[in-house]
Amino acid sequence: MAFVTEWFWFFLLLPIAALSGWVIGRRGGERHSDSQVSKLSTTYFRGLNYLLSEQPDKAIELFLHIAELDKDTFETQIALGHLFRRRGEVDRAIRLHQGLVQRPDLSDQQKVQALLALGEDYMRSGLLDRAETVFTELAALDQRAPQALKHLIGIYQAERDWPRAIENALRYEQVTGEPMGKLVGQFECELAERLRASGDRDGARQAVARAYAADSGSVRAGMLEGRLELDAGNDVAAIRAYERAARHDPDFLPEILPSLRSAYDRVGDTPGARAFLTEMSEHYRGVAPVLALTRLVEMEEGVPAARRFLAQQLKDRPSVRGEAALIELTLAEGGNEAATLHELRHITDQLLVRNPAYRCNRCGFGARSHHWQCPSCKEWGSIKPLLNYAVV
Repeated sequence: MAFVTEWFWFFLLLPIAALSGWVIGRRGGERHSDSQVSKLSTTYFRGLNYLLSEQPDKAIELFLHIAELDKDTFETQIALGHLFRRRGEVDRAIRLHQGLVQRPDLSDQQKVQALLALGEDYMRSGLLDRAETVFTELAALDQRAPQALKHLIGIYQAERDWPRAIENALRYEQVTGEPMGKLVGQFECELAERLRASGDRDGARQAVARAYAADSGSVRAGMLEGRLELDAGNDVAAIRAYERAARHDPDFLPEILPSLRSAYDRVGDTPGARAFLTEMSEHYRGVAPVLALTRLVEMEEGVPAARRFLAQQLKDRPSVRGEAALIELTLAEGGNEAATLHELRHITDQLLVRNPAYRCNRCGFGARSHHWQCPSCKEWGSIKPLLNYAVV
């Protein structure tokens, strides 16, 4: 992938370099002798030959030489800076782009372009404070510079400065018209998590309310609301919050069920629990609500009834985790096949341990524990429990 990206920049550079070579050649023809024009043309074609023969280092040096012959070749120097950064020569890219930014003859558009490139250099080198300064200056210079705001959002995410991330996400939405509600909702939930951990429940509730305002279907806000209600001892309110979150996105039901079941148990609302789980089993094809219903059947009607119920359900939705639960019930019921069932259970447990419980629906990253932001592609809210996952 790195090789492909590198060559993408090479071939992006080709037409720019070609135009620069033509312009330089023309200027050379006006100002110098034919031998100077010929020298420039020869240098340009030597650079092309190096590219075609896969000698990029030599090609870069020649194109840089062309750019240095005429300081007005702004586009060529910008492209070279990008190429240096892509190749890991960030210090070189910074020096090149710093020189461009300081030029007094740049148009406003060129100034914006040079500042963007310099800020991206700083980000690549890990100098987030300098990148923040550049992008803040750029956003003030040109209110229509959405790329600067986007980079600022990324910086504040990395620094976990959620208020500033929210502020710039809202500015980005205002400038571009692109909806940012889901991202703002995630940032508000991050802020709510921090406030809850510090004991500021009122502040956490306000952040959750803002998360709902930004993203009315936020399952994370619902789960946070449920936790806050549990912290306050309000089991009935927690049940409502968790049920609402599950209805917003049934894929998160396995994450919600443990706390929801505990709240149902404390208030003694078995009929309510059974009705909700039945409803969810119709909308969610995973095994989690079936296993929870199986436990209720076991508590109310005994092991044989629970085993029969689960066996019937697994015909419609086969599941390794469901199979493990069925083996457990069969062992509890007793019988002559206990040794075989123990072996099956051991094999099933090994399969469960090796398989990821969560997967990112954007990049396919598999994980054993849940992350709100994917560690691989950095997408928010894209990692969800797999259909065969259930906490029992």
